Amino acid sequence: MEKIPPVRLLEESTPGDPSLDLAVSHALLRRVAAREAPATVRLYRPGPTVAFGRLDALLDGFGDAIEAARAHGFTPVLRSVGGHAAAYTSEAIVYEEITPQERLAVEVRERFEDVSGLLVAALVSLGADARVGEIPGEYCPGEFSVNAGGNVKLVGVAQRVVARAALVSAVVVVRDGERVRAVLRDVNARLGVEWEPRTAGALADVVPGVDVAAVRDALVAHRARAVPLQPASLDADTLALARELEERRRPSG
Repeated sequence: MEKIPPVRLLEESTPGDPSLDLAVSHALLRRVAAREAPATVRLYRPGPTVAFGRLDALLDGFGDAIEAARAHGFTPVLRSVGGHAAAYTSEAIVYEEITPQERLAVEVRERFEDVSGLLVAALVSLGADARVGEIPGEYCPGEFSVNAGGNVKLVGVAQRVVARAALVSAVVVVRDGERVRAVLRDVNARLGVEWEPRTAGALADVVPGVDVAAVRDALVAHRARAVPLQPASLDADTLALARELEERRRPSG
């Protein structure tokens, strides 16, 4: 049997600068595409963030939505994957896979299915009735969202594909469900985006006592069943590129 090469695991983050965290992911995608960096799993704890999509930036209420996010203590950022606004706090964890690809769109669905399946397995192991699928009225809707019992969205999953590489990004809201609902109410009201607030929640709402560390460990354990993970540190070249790209993640409005 052919031995599977290890994939590096990065866990650094800058919770005080959410735009830099997003820029690091963008930089990793670029460097993997250029074959300057290997396949990477990135797992990190963010700061309080409202991540706006490109569609949001086109809406008349975008500037007011940015201010609403700030008023709730969230940093607004503009992400390169996903649709409408998503919110999360430091009681969340971001799981990402950046992989080299020779074909552009052929494996998009397969990557979505693989990562959402991983997320479901990890959350089920923690006691959640986790399922893949969009809930009617959910914020930032997506076919591969992960929910609890068909009622509460727990994870948003998005993907970006460029020439020769792909990034799949997922945010698991572990705690602070009410805080997430509150900021999304105000942000989406200003954007004019219709949604059902009851669909926004957190894993701890359905698995009392669960914490970010437990989710992190479950994700690592389940991914390591398929591919060996090798802990590593973010290299200086990727960080330098991220600092160049960071301004693109700062919304204006």
